[in-house]
Amino acid sequence: MRAPDFWQKGGALAALLSPLGVLYGASVAFKARHARPFDPGLPVICVGNLTAGGSGKTPVAIAIAEMLRARGHKPYFLTRGYGGSERGPALASRGHAASVMGDEALLLARTAPTVVARDRAAGARLAREKGATVLVMDDGHQNFALRKSLSLVVVDAETGFGNGRQIPAGPLREPVEQGLARADAVVLVGDGSPDLKGYRGPVLRAHLKADATVFAGQPVFAFAGIGRPEKFVASLEASGANITGSCFFDDHHPYADHEITQLRMVAGDAMLVTTEKDFVRLTTQQREGIRVLKVAAAFDEIALMEGLLDRAAPNL
Repeated sequence: MRAPDFWQKGGALAALLSPLGVLYGASVAFKARHARPFDPGLPVICVGNLTAGGSGKTPVAIAIAEMLRARGHKPYFLTRGYGGSERGPALASRGHAASVMGDEALLLARTAPTVVARDRAAGARLAREKGATVLVMDDGHQNFALRKSLSLVVVDAETGFGNGRQIPAGPLREPVEQGLARADAVVLVGDGSPDLKGYRGPVLRAHLKADATVFAGQPVFAFAGIGRPEKFVASLEASGANITGSCFFDDHHPYADHEITQLRMVAGDAMLVTTEKDFVRLTTQQREGIRVLKVAAAFDEIALMEGLLDRAAPNL
């Protein structure tokens, strides 16, 4: 689903739903207090967030896995496989459909072996059996099934925490203070200074770098089904692309053949461009002629991130 406008602006509906949001956050606190996390016998680096929607979490997780590989590790991603039917534990591969493994799992699998598991402890055991030396848990700050060596909270620096209310009244999965109390570090993605409610731990800054020079001066029709498609369009515009139009779908939207046909008709002579996360949800036939905007996370304070990783998962 697309995030409702009142998740950012607030209003009467947000206030009406607020009591349900308080219960939602309280349920997370209850789980945290009564958790008995499983120790998988290898480092677990959790890259999570406090809000529903796109914060840049997956590009940050990919960047961290690449840094770990450079240190001699064999990183495995561990993810729930949101949007897919697979309960796991199972290894995701490019041959799988997004409807089975989830789009994020297929995107992660392009960088490192990826285990999809609703039961994170079972997923960790499978990854260890396959030879993992470190787990990168994509999402899971509100999941307490595993002992975590490093908990990173990723925050969209531009939108912050929206209206400050919890689901369904706002985008928060739990109160900001509650979630940041379990964070070893915060990663702000993009420009902006959201209120971290007195958090005094390490704060890093990362930026999403788009490989978009190929689109400079070209007519482009953009389409996406992600949490914040406006960021995708802004990246294309910054590259010098001539945006002739755009079409947005719900996050994790499964594309039907007739929708792709309609997009081609509307785009006309313009290049159809989408995100990597959307591209993995397309069938082989649907992908024909569609271009992808590739994005990578780059840390401003690389030495600080290296220090965090060195303590959590020393070089091999």
